[in-house]
Amino acid sequence: MSDYVIDGKEKVLGRTASQVAKLLLQGNNVVVLNSESMLITGHKRNIVEKYKRLVELKDKANPEHSPYWSRRPDLFVKRVVRGMLPYKKPRGKEAFKKLRVYISVPESFQNAKIHKTDSKKANDIFENVISVKELTTNLGYKGT
Repeated sequence: MSDYVIDGKEKVLGRTASQVAKLLLQGNNVVVLNSESMLITGHKRNIVEKYKRLVELKDKANPEHSPYWSRRPDLFVKRVVRGMLPYKKPRGKEAFKKLRVYISVPESFQNAKIHKTDSKKANDIFENVISVKELTTNLGYKGT
């Protein structure tokens, strides 16, 4: 199949992730750029509290078996897309392997043709939004 390069700058995370998941299940290779600039809609306080609870979940019997949520923006977005795939089945595993997510734009994709997604800018539709970078910083990410 073909390669799709998607710019996540000022796109709604959930809507873009569902489109990415659909492209992956169709057998395409997908690259998501500017993952830290993607937006999550809703009240900032509620979103941060929700993800802090998810990050702190631990299995009492064996903490190593607990779910893991990365604090890095690119891995956070990758995890959101994974949740929209049947990742425990062979079809979903193969699709997930074809996903690449980057913080900002690497040199190899500077001149790549950007695929347009069917979503409007979040700031035009929603009043309350938080960027993935803000959220991950609140969860403990200390990157640049």
